[in-house]
Amino acid sequence: MPMVKGELIPNSLPWVRFNTAIESGKLKVRTPNIRFLDRVKEASKTVGDMRSLSDVDMQVLALALELKTEGHDPLIVTDDYSIQNVANQLNVNFTSLMTFGIRFKLHWILYCPACHRKYPPDYKHKLCEICGTQLKRKPSRKTQVRKQT
Repeated sequence: MPMVKGELIPNSLPWVRFNTAIESGKLKVRTPNIRFLDRVKEASKTVGDMRSLSDVDMQVLALALELKTEGHDPLIVTDDYSIQNVANQLNVNFTSLMTFGIRFKLHWILYCPACHRKYPPDYKHKLCEICGTQLKRKPSRKTQVRKQT
């Protein structure tokens, strides 16, 4: 994905490896279809992780979902719990590098710690519309994650 390259520091070892893999034909840069990006956005809203995912995170998830529907066996390698949570919701395989990974799929809600007003997980603002306090999130429910690959 073109956006992934933008996250790499120019002339760093990961940047060099990325470019070498492209030039050697071992890595193909591909942008996911908007249809799969929409499915990722919907899944991230469902579990309440939309605010925690960057555009690049969503593209990685969308491409993995697209490749899976094409019959490929994609695996997302990440220690980011929000990416893991949404991947689990989409039934896309993932694994961790440095952490144990998620054990529960969490469904998040946004709330105001001062006046206790609740907001939907895709609420765009960071402050409570009633009292102006910074919103926080907490799990509304959790379910056991399927066995990881």
